[in-house]
Amino acid sequence: MTEIRLKKGEPVDKALRRLKKRIDREGTLKEVRNHRHYEKPSERRRRKEKVARFSAMLSARYADM
Repeated sequence: MTEIRLKKGEPVDKALRRLKKRIDREGTLKEVRNHRHYEKPSERRRRKEKVARFSAMLSARYADM
């Protein structure tokens, strides 16, 4: 569980901003969004293969430069 402590005299808005950044870096929000609905193992495999193909395409494109 992510926890943020308020610094002395720090406004709550700034602390909320730090909390949001920390959650983004940990990938917590992304994980929650991925678990909103069930994803079949075959769908998960296809999604991962699609991401791998895209990454390979990008690395091939920029390898020549």
